[in-house]
Amino acid sequence: MKTKISVTAQRLLNLYRQEHVIFGGWTAVNSVFIKEATPDVLKELRDMPTGKNLIKHIENLRSGKTPMDSIERELLPYGGMMTESVATIYLTPSEWEELETGINNFIPTEEGLDTLQQLNVVKKFGDQWLVAIKAALAAKPELLEKWSVVKKTYRAYYLWKVASDMINQPLSERARAQLQADMPEYETYLPMFGNEGTELLEKLRSFITTIKPIDTDNAPDAPTSI
Repeated sequence: MKTKISVTAQRLLNLYRQEHVIFGGWTAVNSVFIKEATPDVLKELRDMPTGKNLIKHIENLRSGKTPMDSIERELLPYGGMMTESVATIYLTPSEWEELETGINNFIPTEEGLDTLQQLNVVKKFGDQWLVAIKAALAAKPELLEKWSVVKKTYRAYYLWKVASDMINQPLSERARAQLQADMPEYETYLPMFGNEGTELLEKLRSFITTIKPIDTDNAPDAPTSI
């Protein structure tokens, strides 16, 4: 029971810290906080870094002080730096043209992701391109729905790679706990790949309960599309 509580607390903390790259933002993660933050989980959070801020945020949600689609500014993870760092991103007319063309022509495949990431307007933001482009699109909200397809596609292929690598090596107890905490994401994204994704998901579930790698010759290749 203690292990399960710790895994849940760590997962909630991960969601809290990574809201800026999670599809659905605060609306999505706040619903998880309300549902899964039991008294035992809240107690566990008190001893974790930034856990007390998350506890306060959950209390605000449950009392109605904070709406389900937001968070009090003083409780933002990283002191709000992630939000502030991308809040004033502006693009030149030529960059807008390149970005709009790329988003409108995006195909939800691994090749489509590679093509988009090669755009100069995307490459300029390095590893923070998902967050930065979303922030820039505040100026053109009509593109946000199409951008959400890009984000979901990126996350799906990222999790496919992580899962494929994972099933071919021994799993430490720490990695096993992290996998348990991240299972809801795998359960959300891997089925997007159809039967191949479902099979990989079942391997992950089995992997949690075993120490040795799954009996497989090679990691499965990423599907051509989702």
